[in-house]
Amino acid sequence: MNPIAYFVTGTDTEIGKTTLSCALVRNLAKKGLKVAAMKPVAAGATQLDGIWHNDDVDALMKASNMDLPVSLVAPFLLNTPIAPNLSAALDKRVIDLQHILSCYREISHQADAVIVEGVGGFCVPFTENTSSADLAVQLNLPVIMVVGLKLGCINHALLTVEAIHARGLKLAGWIANRTDPGMPFADENIRTLESWLNAPRLGTVPYLESFSQTDAYLSLNNLPDWPL
Repeated sequence: MNPIAYFVTGTDTEIGKTTLSCALVRNLAKKGLKVAAMKPVAAGATQLDGIWHNDDVDALMKASNMDLPVSLVAPFLLNTPIAPNLSAALDKRVIDLQHILSCYREISHQADAVIVEGVGGFCVPFTENTSSADLAVQLNLPVIMVVGLKLGCINHALLTVEAIHARGLKLAGWIANRTDPGMPFADENIRTLESWLNAPRLGTVPYLESFSQTDAYLSLNNLPDWPL
């Protein structure tokens, strides 16, 4: 039986995808499921005691209630914190979608649910002819979109959803994340998005000092019944 699984993307980089992916993982685990997390491509790693670490990958692994090797969780852990195609070139590596799919399949055989977090925005390049959007298509998972609430977010969100739908994928839900504490008319922006996005809002996360508080602001009950 296939696990419950979602691909998490965002309207931009640094808008809370990892924090909210961790919250999704923990909320699914509270339902009694074995939940795995993946960040197939992660740019920006440091070595500690001979082991390469990435903050996002570490956070996802900590949130999961499964003990999986980092080689499966993050098959392409890249050194330099820049666009993944550039970071991979510096590492003399090629981001291979088939290898990522193989890792996903291995994880999915063990898990009841899998959260796969993308990198950057939805269409960020991996190679000269592949991107994060291509990975989403190959995985063929429903998408959860994190909208960073800041000036321009409506346009960014609508363009992202257009790209998702253009590839035949389903937007399962979206999360509004208050990344700019001083943003005026945030509630009005959310209402505008609700009228344009044909998908449930899974939560609105205010600007928080502690990421550990995010779980309480999500409602997975708003997700359509699986499978979609």
